[in-house]
Amino acid sequence: MTVALIGFACVLVLVLVRLPIVFAMGLVGTLGFAYERGGSIISGRGLNASLSMVGRQITDTAQDYGLSVIPLFILMGLFVNKGGLSRELYAVSNAFLGHFRGGLAMATVTACGGFSAICGSSLATAATMSKVAMPEMRRYGYADSLSTASIAAGGTLGILIPPSVILVIYGLLTETSIGKLFIAGVIPGLLGILFYLFAVRWTVYRDPSSGPAGTRAGWGERLYALRSVWAVLLLFFLVIGGLYGAFDFEPLNLTFSPTEAAGMGATGAFLIALGRKGLTVKSTLEVLKETAFTAAALFSVLIGAQIFSNFINYAGLPEALISMVTAYDVAPFVVILMILGIYIVLGCVFESLSMLLLTVPIFFPLVVSLGYDPVWFGIVVVVVTEISLITPPVGLNVFVLKAVVGDVSTGTIFKGVTPFWIADIFRLLLVVLVPAVVLFLPGQM
Repeated sequence: MTVALIGFACVLVLVLVRLPIVFAMGLVGTLGFAYERGGSIISGRGLNASLSMVGRQITDTAQDYGLSVIPLFILMGLFVNKGGLSRELYAVSNAFLGHFRGGLAMATVTACGGFSAICGSSLATAATMSKVAMPEMRRYGYADSLSTASIAAGGTLGILIPPSVILVIYGLLTETSIGKLFIAGVIPGLLGILFYLFAVRWTVYRDPSSGPAGTRAGWGERLYALRSVWAVLLLFFLVIGGLYGAFDFEPLNLTFSPTEAAGMGATGAFLIALGRKGLTVKSTLEVLKETAFTAAALFSVLIGAQIFSNFINYAGLPEALISMVTAYDVAPFVVILMILGIYIVLGCVFESLSMLLLTVPIFFPLVVSLGYDPVWFGIVVVVVTEISLITPPVGLNVFVLKAVVGDVSTGTIFKGVTPFWIADIFRLLLVVLVPAVVLFLPGQM
């Protein structure tokens, strides 16, 4: 256990000195495994065993059919972006909410939730919606703090509302049903939208000038705007409906696996973008190139995390934690609170995927041994990960917005995002204290 904890501390130090997380986890995992196998880092026997483990891990990851779902969902999100669906979602949300005080910010949060349902990436949701919503909110004189905060917070919904790349990775790491994880994320995702709307209302209640009311749309305009979102609904039904047996009837008898659902979603998004003339040969090649780069980055981090996971498992850290909890007779709920506290602290220095890959191999066996549902724990981890996306000093969504908008300081964004961060804490407490919020829908499957 001592060696494993030293290895964990080394990863933290290497990350703090700006070594990429993939190299930090891979290096510590390789050297730590060599030490455990040979009694010394420079032991020939230990190094040979460690290098063999690394090579096997790279090969197994590259040949894992289940991981093909990741680039397919990334491809779907990029095609959706090219099809202009984000603008239509924002137009519908604006038509129904824009006339309220803070309504454009509420429309932004709602549109982010809808876009998340066909994208699956938090960073892509934040970057896309910033280009759509920010000019409109500035036109009506919204405070930059509220405008950017609503986009940054709304963007976090991209990793919870299905389909979600983070949930896919969690499912593959822990061998938990991806289908159950997807359906379990629906109610917490909708609660996230609702709590963020309350955060907007609280902000404009304290400072009415930060979010003036927009123009009220007539019912004719609202109905016309609704007609434009058919593609979003169709794509969501194709992916999620196929995953849960919506096409399992004569003569089709089709039920998609997660990989097949992702493939159908990518194909559908491609056809929609093509039909809307959002694609050219050049832009299609750019989408494929970006998909390859993003998938390669994710796979690299995943390989590094699995190497590190092999080291800590061989060193016996998960078993040692279970023994410690059993020996000291710590209440299971107290253990969960301690784990959540660790996640919130790590969220201040880690980005979401790295934090997930670094900690799940350690905490998952402990949580399951305490009798908690792995689906519930997966949603809890993702909700905590969402909080990390808007937590200083890292807050990855905040820096994405800073890069896109340019003329708003990170301090302004972090100040505006505080009510949303508090709303996320309340949602986390609800999910932890009332597990039925997560487990009700999976229980109906």
